[in-house]
Amino acid sequence: MSATFFPTAFAGFGPNRLYPWPEPNTLHQVHARPGRSLRAAVRQECPRHPGVYGMVNARNELIYVGKAKSLRTRLLSYFRKRGQDPRARRIIQQARSIVWEFAPSDFAALLRELELIRRWQPRCNVQGQPRRRRRTFLCLGRRPAPYAFLSARPPSGAVACFGPLFSGPRATEAVRRLNDWFGLRDCPQKQEMVFADQAELFPVLHSAGCLRLEIGTCLGPCAAACSRTAYDDRVQAARAFLEGNDRTPLDSLHKDMSAASEAMAFERAGMLRDKLAALQWLFDHLDRLRQARDRHTCIYPVSGHGGRDLWYLIRRGWVAAALPTPRDDDSRRAAEALIESVYGQPSIGTEPTRLEEIDGVLLVAAWFRKRPEERTRAINPHGALLRPQGFV
Repeated sequence: MSATFFPTAFAGFGPNRLYPWPEPNTLHQVHARPGRSLRAAVRQECPRHPGVYGMVNARNELIYVGKAKSLRTRLLSYFRKRGQDPRARRIIQQARSIVWEFAPSDFAALLRELELIRRWQPRCNVQGQPRRRRRTFLCLGRRPAPYAFLSARPPSGAVACFGPLFSGPRATEAVRRLNDWFGLRDCPQKQEMVFADQAELFPVLHSAGCLRLEIGTCLGPCAAACSRTAYDDRVQAARAFLEGNDRTPLDSLHKDMSAASEAMAFERAGMLRDKLAALQWLFDHLDRLRQARDRHTCIYPVSGHGGRDLWYLIRRGWVAAALPTPRDDDSRRAAEALIESVYGQPSIGTEPTRLEEIDGVLLVAAWFRKRPEERTRAINPHGALLRPQGFV
């Protein structure tokens, strides 16, 4: 029962899905004992080597995880008396032991840090926490009249899914504006839909379930105010916008806002500005996610410390696997099999990134954005073992 209320006791970082060597990666640990400070232990035992580290408190809880190009330099910075970050001071004051694990490179340490934060969820870490900011997906679906809605888990019958987005007022507002612009319903599923081209034995006058038909923000599929074909056309137009293929809503709103401002219709200009801001935010966010996925499908060779060179197999921005750089016939055959398993399956261009992958996708995108020269070293997966640099 205690495990329900108290954090899991720390007994090691756990498995590393991107560690391809058969021998385990050793976990190093120093303790604060009487007459021996943590600082002295770090100075004596920790080398200048890339890796990840953790702070463990008196209750044997892992309270913080970090990474460093040089573990020794980074850990000793926690003990500076001057110019120390207040947050670092609070962390080291709680620590009773420090643990670390070597990584072959800075890139490997960065990936391992994210994996450990998601696994252990240390309370002193802010970035990478899976529960700090809840994410949701924007879905088009729920027949017979699909519309845009937010869902933590995309339903299987959805027409299309996009995201993820950070759930909150901004995402909710963007979805509302999206439905308004394209005239899609947002009423409860129990609301009956009656299209204009739907044959009825005894035609009757149908009234709308809400005011959106009257104010022009819904086509009115519940009141036989539109045909099924006309409604489906709007759904496809919304999908084209979300896929980044049609900027018409943004261009039209910007044009109307400028015209209203020039005519000194400031109230209308402000209303159009709010609509534009919500849809622009949504468009830009989805565009960043698309770029993060679509620009990064490659094999990324990284030189490792002590000759531990690795190939990282990146598919749509996600580091799917890692393998030692092929250097002989056996490693070449193993590399061929792994490359085929990662890149052999076709992908759907608009498929959303899974929640457990999104932080990794954004990490890879940020890595290459800050280091554009690294992207030029990437290898095409389909010709990796045919190129001279693909087989050493």
